[in-house]
Amino acid sequence: MIEPHPSGGYILDELVVGMTAEKLVTVTEQRIDQFAEASDDFNPVHMDEAFASRTAYRGRIAHGLLSASFGSAVVGTILPGAGAIYLGQTLNFHRPVRIGDVASARVTVATIDHAAARVVLRCEVYVGGDLVMDGDATVRVPRRRRVQKDL
Repeated sequence: MIEPHPSGGYILDELVVGMTAEKLVTVTEQRIDQFAEASDDFNPVHMDEAFASRTAYRGRIAHGLLSASFGSAVVGTILPGAGAIYLGQTLNFHRPVRIGDVASARVTVATIDHAAARVVLRCEVYVGGDLVMDGDATVRVPRRRRVQKDL
């Protein structure tokens, strides 16, 4: 596992296939409420315990895209980090995530296209040892760091 780069982000030439970063996030009722507010997705399976208890999930579950956003947090803050721009993402959801779960978002460099300054990142989210979401993100990565000028 790698740590965030001291500059805030890795540049293209610093990336190597197989580099992996991880972030742990606890799913709370507050996170679900905030995500619903931000996304305008108030599906009662996420918001209403009485409704959700009568579904196949037998209780409230987190939004799938909330779980996916944990992978986005790794991409934007650790690997590659600051300056990375999402170009695309595939997502597969395997299991629900619930209030109180600790999600482990893991991102691994799968391929590097030096000519296009793009990388494909394998994104996975686990709860315990169970895979709950996976997919591939295509990301543009800076070729060099911006020079900070003193004002």
